[in-house]
Amino acid sequence: MAAPDRMNDYLSAPNPVDGGLRHARRNRRGKGFVAGIVVGALLLVGGGATAAWFGYRSSLDGNVERLDAFEGIDPSTRPSAAPVEGPTAPVNILVLGSDSRISAGDPSAWEAGAQRTDAIMLVHLSADRQTAAAISIPRDSWVPIPGYGEAKINAAFSYGGPSLMIQTVEDLTGVRIDHFAVTDFESFTTLTDSLDGVEITVPDGAGGSVRQAMTGEEALAFARERHALANGDFGRVQRQQAWMRAIVAKANNNRSDPLKMASFLGAVTSSVAVDEAFTFDRMQELFQSAQDISTKDITFMTAPYSGTGRSADGQSIVVLDRAKLDPLMQAVAADELPDFLVANEGTMDVLPAVVK
Repeated sequence: MAAPDRMNDYLSAPNPVDGGLRHARRNRRGKGFVAGIVVGALLLVGGGATAAWFGYRSSLDGNVERLDAFEGIDPSTRPSAAPVEGPTAPVNILVLGSDSRISAGDPSAWEAGAQRTDAIMLVHLSADRQTAAAISIPRDSWVPIPGYGEAKINAAFSYGGPSLMIQTVEDLTGVRIDHFAVTDFESFTTLTDSLDGVEITVPDGAGGSVRQAMTGEEALAFARERHALANGDFGRVQRQQAWMRAIVAKANNNRSDPLKMASFLGAVTSSVAVDEAFTFDRMQELFQSAQDISTKDITFMTAPYSGTGRSADGQSIVVLDRAKLDPLMQAVAADELPDFLVANEGTMDVLPAVVK
């Protein structure tokens, strides 16, 4: 392994293939999930010969699908960014798990019904780079969608692609989205297997818990289960978050294994699409500023809801609890989430250590 300063030299040097740094990738590690895992792994595998590293990075760049996710959004209608008092600003990333990658990279050419999104998550990285949060929004949440009236929130992605989904989430939360990322949910299998499986804490059937090892197929089945769960889709959201937490932990434990991390990077970059501004420079910047964040500094939670119900046209929907959601999102927008969570301990739906 090269020393950290040597790795940074490799990362900041121009790419001989195109004369400069190309775009990057996204995920979720301690910070922006895909962003953190990918960039963190890049730092690990960047210690080889310079020429070999440049070639590998170029290959990974070629895997990533890129799109103008913010195309057509009127800047005057967007929430204001959080005030910045230090050297860095908070970062908010809208992360989607879909049934496929973007594949229609131009939002203006989006076809209604072309894709569904199974998971919707707002990832927040604090300005001081000490904490991060991943807030899942249930896919059946009944919300206003600009230009379409009220509908399930995942319909925004089908109606108008990434840009309409960003508008919908910004209107709902009052939080300004800085970056967008969508991943193929079927990549659960390959991502998990690239790390030789993950361990998730589940009930042992006797009132305790056990760390259960899961292969990729088992992790996908675990994360997509719904009908056998007492709390249905809400339980599935927690299972998805539990898998994410396990992936972060396993990737962190394999930081000293460049070959395994290279395999993981290949799986990640082959299943992700990001906005054009989420460049390699941006990824490196986030990693370097937030490299001290660990799994214990990440809060996984579900947006507050009051239960389920029926829409006027008979659809089964999730009713968000605006009395709790609005102050939560105000705290995110103001970059005051840690203090808010302390003050409201026990009232938010935070991911437990053991997931049913």
